[in-house]
Amino acid sequence: DAVAIIEDMEEEDQQAVLAELDPEDRAVIEDALSYPEESAGRIMQRELVAVPEHMTVGQLIDYLRDHHELTTEFWEVFVVDPQHKPVGTCKLSWIMRSQRKVPVSDIMKHEQTLIPVDMDQEEVALRFQKYALISAAVVDGAGRLVGVITADDIVHIIQEEADEDILRLSGAGEGDINEPISDSYKARVRWLIANLGTAMVASFIIAQFGAAIETMVALAVLMPIVASIGGNAGTQTLAVTVRALATNQLTQSNTMRSIWREIRVALLIGATIAVIAGFGAGIIFGDQLLGGVIAVAILCNIALAGLSGVAIPVLLDRLDQDPAVSSSIFVTMITDSMGFLIFLGLAVFSGLVG
Repeated sequence: DAVAIIEDMEEEDQQAVLAELDPEDRAVIEDALSYPEESAGRIMQRELVAVPEHMTVGQLIDYLRDHHELTTEFWEVFVVDPQHKPVGTCKLSWIMRSQRKVPVSDIMKHEQTLIPVDMDQEEVALRFQKYALISAAVVDGAGRLVGVITADDIVHIIQEEADEDILRLSGAGEGDINEPISDSYKARVRWLIANLGTAMVASFIIAQFGAAIETMVALAVLMPIVASIGGNAGTQTLAVTVRALATNQLTQSNTMRSIWREIRVALLIGATIAVIAGFGAGIIFGDQLLGGVIAVAILCNIALAGLSGVAIPVLLDRLDQDPAVSSSIFVTMITDSMGFLIFLGLAVFSGLVG
């Protein structure tokens, strides 16, 4: 908790606070601050129980009872070799149910998930989720045990990372209501400027069909439907893809399968919406050809939205760019621009308007 507070201070304020602390506390906090931000070293606990593997269960129980300075909250005991490298773990339930003369090495679990001290906290959270961990040992570059991370340390990390991805997806920056106005302005305005540029592309396409729209007002009425449906479909696919990338469910080995899956889902959704919209437009405007045009346009745009919603974040991820930050801008541009182009182009090509 102290590290979480101090790391957000200015360096001058940090030094002033650290100077007032007890030497032991100051050393621990300075050690934590030496690790990268949002790394395992920042969130790990340094209070743990580690014993040599030659101990018996009885010796271990006596050790836990006699040494009152040991931490009182732990779920497992780490077993280490002479170099203080973890070689196994013992759950408290195993210790309590074993005979005193049994060696710790006989009941310990050799397989364990070790967390490098410089691992990003999001990757740490993913490991806890993947392997259903209650606690995990943190090791330094030499493989020595330096700390432990428990499930309660990870719960708020998962929430923080999820909130961060949502805010990045919207281009809203950190999303902190206490953030300086200038920082909020800089974080948000650049993406809206980019969005202005993509909107101008859509406006240019509409301008090329100005004469057709003047001839048939129904086109202007129905255009927003095509773009809106495509945009929402793209956002759905984008959200699923960004989450899959963030949780490592989407990898290079299954990328093509995932793209094909999203295209098939988009085609099914597109066909359903196209039938409903085409039938409704045909009845309302009394023009079956108009209904057919908007049905085909919606089907094509939703299929394109499904493709772009998965392909764009994957491409940005391959280019080492954060897909949660800018994917929505490109997906919106494609669904809006291509939606207008397909709908108005079909209207002209089909002879609906002269």
